[in-house]
Amino acid sequence: MKTHLLALLFLFTGLTLFAQEKTVTGTVTSADDGMPLPGANVSVQGSTTGTTTDFDGIYEIVLEEGDVLTFSYIGFVTQEVSVDGQETIDVSLKPDLESLSEVVVVGYGEQKREDLTGSIATIDSEEIQKTPNSNVMQSVQGKVPGVQIVSAGSPGASPTVRIRGLGSFNSGSSSVLYVVDGAFYNNIDFLDSKDIKSINVLKDASSAAIYGVRAANGVVIIETKKGTRNKKPVIEYDTYTGFQVAQNVLKMANAEQFATMAYESGSEADAQFILNAMQRYGRSELNPNVPDVNTDWYNEILREGIITSHGISVTGGGENSTYSVGANYFDQEGILDMKNEYERLNLRSKLDINVTDRIKVGSSFIFSNATQYSPEGSAWFKAYHAVPIMPVIDPQNTDAFPTRYSNAQLLGYRGTQNPFPDMRYNKNQLKVRKILANTYLETEIIEDKLTFRTSYSHDYSTIEGHYVNLPYTLGNNVEGFSSIRREQNNYSNQYWDNTLTYEDSYGKHNLTLMAGHSYRDEAANTFSATGRDIRGIRLETSQFLNFADPSSFSGNVNENGARIYGLSFFGRAAYNYDSKYLLYGTLRYDGSSKFTQDPWGLFPSVGTGWVLSKEDFLKDSSALNFLKLRASWGQLGNDNVGASSGSNTVNNVYAIFGGQPYTGYTSSSVFTDNEWELVEEFNFGLDAETLNNRLSLNADYFIRDTENAILPITIPVINQVLNQNAGTIRNQGIELSATWSDNINEDFSYSIGGNFTSIKNEVTAIQNEQGYINSGSAEFRQRTIVGEPLQSFYGLEVVGVFQNDTQVSNSPFLDNNPEAQLQPGDLIFRDQNGDGVINDEDRVFLGNFLPTYTYGGNISLNYKNWDFALSIYGQGGNKILNRKRGEIIFTNDTNMDADLAINRWHGEGTSNSYPSSAGLRKSWNQQLSDFWIEDGDFFRIQNLQVGYTIRNEKLPEIRLNFTAERPLTFFKYNGFTPEITDGVDRQTYPIPAVYTVGLNVKI
Repeated sequence: MKTHLLALLFLFTGLTLFAQEKTVTGTVTSADDGMPLPGANVSVQGSTTGTTTDFDGIYEIVLEEGDVLTFSYIGFVTQEVSVDGQETIDVSLKPDLESLSEVVVVGYGEQKREDLTGSIATIDSEEIQKTPNSNVMQSVQGKVPGVQIVSAGSPGASPTVRIRGLGSFNSGSSSVLYVVDGAFYNNIDFLDSKDIKSINVLKDASSAAIYGVRAANGVVIIETKKGTRNKKPVIEYDTYTGFQVAQNVLKMANAEQFATMAYESGSEADAQFILNAMQRYGRSELNPNVPDVNTDWYNEILREGIITSHGISVTGGGENSTYSVGANYFDQEGILDMKNEYERLNLRSKLDINVTDRIKVGSSFIFSNATQYSPEGSAWFKAYHAVPIMPVIDPQNTDAFPTRYSNAQLLGYRGTQNPFPDMRYNKNQLKVRKILANTYLETEIIEDKLTFRTSYSHDYSTIEGHYVNLPYTLGNNVEGFSSIRREQNNYSNQYWDNTLTYEDSYGKHNLTLMAGHSYRDEAANTFSATGRDIRGIRLETSQFLNFADPSSFSGNVNENGARIYGLSFFGRAAYNYDSKYLLYGTLRYDGSSKFTQDPWGLFPSVGTGWVLSKEDFLKDSSALNFLKLRASWGQLGNDNVGASSGSNTVNNVYAIFGGQPYTGYTSSSVFTDNEWELVEEFNFGLDAETLNNRLSLNADYFIRDTENAILPITIPVINQVLNQNAGTIRNQGIELSATWSDNINEDFSYSIGGNFTSIKNEVTAIQNEQGYINSGSAEFRQRTIVGEPLQSFYGLEVVGVFQNDTQVSNSPFLDNNPEAQLQPGDLIFRDQNGDGVINDEDRVFLGNFLPTYTYGGNISLNYKNWDFALSIYGQGGNKILNRKRGEIIFTNDTNMDADLAINRWHGEGTSNSYPSSAGLRKSWNQQLSDFWIEDGDFFRIQNLQVGYTIRNEKLPEIRLNFTAERPLTFFKYNGFTPEITDGVDRQTYPIPAVYTVGLNVKI
């Protein structure tokens, strides 16, 4: 494939040599005062040819006859001029307030940025393309206030995206809506960042309300690149390659630390296991009390992963049409040393045709073919717990086949512990094929006033799962039996939208009216079958179900299907007077087949704005260029929840009455006639431009309530959990962002930006008998209750460690909790109610996995042909349950991390926060407490990129760049990463650092 791309590159390079060229010169000045504008950008539209003006505003550029020049400068309106035989072109640019004439894509239409009343953030293509990732949304991390993105380390995995907090108990019900060129999607893993023109995030209810029930958790609108009319083809080839490496690798206890803790624990069995290891593997020359094995299991299972991307695109257009076609290839190896990778090939096309002066048609098409090999998640868990006194390969384990992997059971331990059999004898393959098509017709019924548009999109996806377990033995009667599980998942989502839009102006009065209708049909079908005892399992061609034992299919074949319909009617009115007083309103009537009791819901929204800088008392201000106040309110229904459901329960009973036995039954019927989750939001915002438009400021305050929130409610009579409308959840916060941009001279320009978000998540109502909802497991309890965030950690509070026998004997816990058998080195818990007993009554809320604040920042510098960009990201206020560490409650004889080994209590004064080796094995210390709950705060160098552009009039434009993605992350949590989606770290895939070298060529 690389050979074909290079051949195309050389072919088109040769063709360009025959084009006719000419030189155009001129001066760029300010229309306000006639002063020259040094450093103004002058470029040829639809190409990469460009230059900047000198100190006197003078430029010179080589182009071709028929080209169009684009003139731009920070704080001024961009202007386009056709060359048309001219050799001198002088341009006067008008001041632009925050580039407010820029058109922003909103729901089913566009608006000028200055006319917006809602909270909408825009990210351009340059920012997105700096990040080498398989998913576009990973590139948005840290760039938009109010948007939390939790990274995913596994190849092909999608990050978790939350806009303005978590509004549903089930995190799956809080997924955002993606609108790509007018089509709707739940996931955009089929997009390549090089195909993106811009991303707009609709954060408040007023902005998102026009999209209805699927937009309750926010909307991300994505525009892909398109061609330009009357422009010859522009060919672009883009590639990068590099490697991924695990960062912040967790240090585990080494052999000596592990042996020391085992001896200190007082466990005769554990001391014997170490002796068994020394007898099997020999004694260390450095310490004869330690086996001659010191395995770093994380080092063994990790590797560097190669990442590669190639893309080629052609854009252009004729007198009545524009086109954009391209292909992208992406390949990513995982950092887990097994069959763990992701490969994707995308083909796309986008065509727009003006059939007549009033009729326009267009279509877009994407075919995505991806293969993903998922990791064995258990490898991370086993590597954490595997004892360091055992090697990966044990030559003495002759019963192991086909590889002599070690088995901890042969030393006396309960589990095999070795992660390599899971990694080597399993293959988890997903083949994902997607066909995404969208077509539209648009006609002007009344020229420049009344427009009708109809569009149809179809998202058809197939996901084939192929899960193979190969047979093996590990000795000690441990066997892995062969099996194959095949899954076939088909998804067909169809959408048909029709809108009628009227736009008109009456003097200073500007009005836009829109009415629309939307229909959706979403269908899913899943088939799975599992077979065991595979013949010829070693052959790739035999890893299919026809090789399985036919009798093994019994009870292992399943098929499920679902279909959902939706019908909506909506309208919008947008009015402004001289772009000074703004009014915006929407009304949407949604119907969903998910709700049996009342499938229809009416959801209104309204937004207002006041541009104070246009008032007489501010319009002549030299310091304040633009100031707008805005406020909005809106309601949205959320049907991204389970459909109404229920059950009929019949139980046989046996009882004795009057000394005689009787049999019978009880019957109960419980149904969840659920209604919509209703999202209601108030938003108050401010937008400002000052200091000659170099400094832009944005601020928002919002209150976002999810009413009728669907919660898992236990029905006492039948002891069954059903999802019901039973609560209210509030997300309340502040968003701030600021950007400073300036051109120093024709050679140097820079930009500095930052954003900050503070969000408080709180449950404000629960309607059940208990007054709270438990989640997690009994050992690692989470609880949802009024006044606290969703699913907060719930346990005991540690205030210290018993240092000596006197302190233990003086403690009231010694007599009141005799089963604890307290000793020095045990944890001291806070007696919350002062009764001298530590029990469930002393549990308190210990924090939540949702961050209370996030922040991001960026710096970009441009000097001549060099460019430099640096971005940062961080969060705080969230907690992480270190469950992998806490699972010592289930198995006491495994390894532990070095932090525990080093900081353990091992004598008076050695620690006042960590228990002793013996204490770690006692149920008293194993209770859920803030000892197992850690801070999730972190600061990260998110992205660093250095680039150099080679501009030569007779050669294609070439840009070289070096990128470091997530090179440094600073945190205190005892794990690979503090980015944990649900805050429970048991076997989380590490987030790697990525280093790449890239090349971009434009012809």
